[in-house]
Amino acid sequence: MLKEERHKIILREINLHNKVLSTDLSEKLAVSEDTIRRDLNELAEQGMVLKVHGGAMSVTFHYPFNGQSQVYALEAKQVIADKAIGLFKKDMLILVEGGTTIMEIAKKIPADLEATFLTVSPQVALTLAEHDNIDVITIGGRLAKNANIHTGASVINELAGIKPDLCILGTNGFSLKEGLTDSDWEVVQVMKAMLRCAKKAAVVSIAEKFNTVQKIKICDAEAIDYLITELPTDSAFLEAYKANGKPVIL
Repeated sequence: MLKEERHKIILREINLHNKVLSTDLSEKLAVSEDTIRRDLNELAEQGMVLKVHGGAMSVTFHYPFNGQSQVYALEAKQVIADKAIGLFKKDMLILVEGGTTIMEIAKKIPADLEATFLTVSPQVALTLAEHDNIDVITIGGRLAKNANIHTGASVINELAGIKPDLCILGTNGFSLKEGLTDSDWEVVQVMKAMLRCAKKAAVVSIAEKFNTVQKIKICDAEAIDYLITELPTDSAFLEAYKANGKPVIL
């Protein structure tokens, strides 16, 4: 495989999943980790990715307020945001994670919505704070720089003491067989705690991430109440996901 082809695949994987490990790229592309490291170094020098320990992450994911960074599949994520907002009701307690799709939700919240939002993401908290009629509560802990959310025992303990009406999670992998998955152990523990404490849970994901699997399982597909994607609900692609009746496809 030519270097240019590898770079295209690497960029797609990083934009799709926000962050990737060198070992996973090496396995996917059937090349050595040294080759992947050289590829990532070149892409980082061009400003196209951000090198992190063990791999790389999307520049937009790490710097969401940089107007020069293009959000991957932005139009699709804006469609998802509009659908997710349809679940919000007056005086709700809503718990949200982080990531570019949830950032789009935070931007699009109607000005007249009165609700309380809790988040483990400092970036999402800052965006939510721009809305006058909502209260914003951050759940703090150690900042996981590879995911830009707070993690650790203090976060999990705080989550155990609340009962939000709705929890909204992003995803790095979702399939009917393996459910919701991620590659970061600390992030997975926080997402599990978010699911445990919420009355209802929604996963937001562009359809391109469906049928992809990361290394660590968060929950079965049936543990999710709503699966929100940019596709119309009558899309043939979604038929298999509607077979069990849960999650409800929006």
